[in-house]
Amino acid sequence: MSFCIEKNYRNNEALRASFNRLAEKTFGLNFENWYQNGFWQDNYNPYSIVIDGEVVSNVSVNACNMNYKGEIVKLIQLGTIMTDNDHRGKGYARTLMEEILKDYEGKVDGIYLFANDSVLEFYPKFGFKEAKEYQYTKVVTISNECKTEMVPLKDKGDFDRIVELLDKESQNAQMYMVGNTGLYMFYLSQFMTENLFYIADCNSYAVAEIEDDTLILHAIIGGGAVDDVIAAFGSKVKKVVLCFTPKDTYGFEKCELHEEDTTFFVKGKFFEDSSNEEYMMQAITHA
Repeated sequence: MSFCIEKNYRNNEALRASFNRLAEKTFGLNFENWYQNGFWQDNYNPYSIVIDGEVVSNVSVNACNMNYKGEIVKLIQLGTIMTDNDHRGKGYARTLMEEILKDYEGKVDGIYLFANDSVLEFYPKFGFKEAKEYQYTKVVTISNECKTEMVPLKDKGDFDRIVELLDKESQNAQMYMVGNTGLYMFYLSQFMTENLFYIADCNSYAVAEIEDDTLILHAIIGGGAVDDVIAAFGSKVKKVVLCFTPKDTYGFEKCELHEEDTTFFVKGKFFEDSSNEEYMMQAITHA
């Protein structure tokens, strides 16, 4: 059966609809609202096998440049990797991987992805290696009451303001994504509309969740010190889990990150050079 490879077709309504149907069927995800709100830009580029106008297999390229210790590192992350049940076993994922590597290898500092357990033998065929990530946590005692203000994300005006902040403000992390507000907004505009908080005392924003007495801190936007941001959430918080690597790790407990059904695969010079570094990719930037 003849097929073609289509790339970067977000403005093609028929192909986008077909892509969404496959994503819905595979992951329960739909990218249409993300597109309609203007967050799907060139830095999310689907590579798809198309047969008779239908997307039957896909690997998406996410431009995920990172600020790593003050230096910009050019990375791409592969995600939304899926093949329709009726078209599996035909080598389509391999074809797409080969096409992506042809287009990007040698032009970026590294390529990475997060794989589920069913495909762990697939990616090493393309030179990917398993890598470790490290997460930082601490037990805290906070005496003050909560000083955070939830910032509602309800309409496009709210989203536009956080996009502007992400573009302009630094993050208090060893590694954070730059130049791709769309991927941040994939989470913030769909699953985390009630997870943005403003901390007036340090003029910073936090993307965070609270589960019982545990603060899960996804990102700090602005110059607020990590401990000051944590303290602003008040005495209810007894434990903190960071979903990024702080600039200053003093006082935090470090452990190797183990996520169920998730393996971190890497390829390229940046990952070779930093193989002894103990960081994690921001969880909010997982594609």
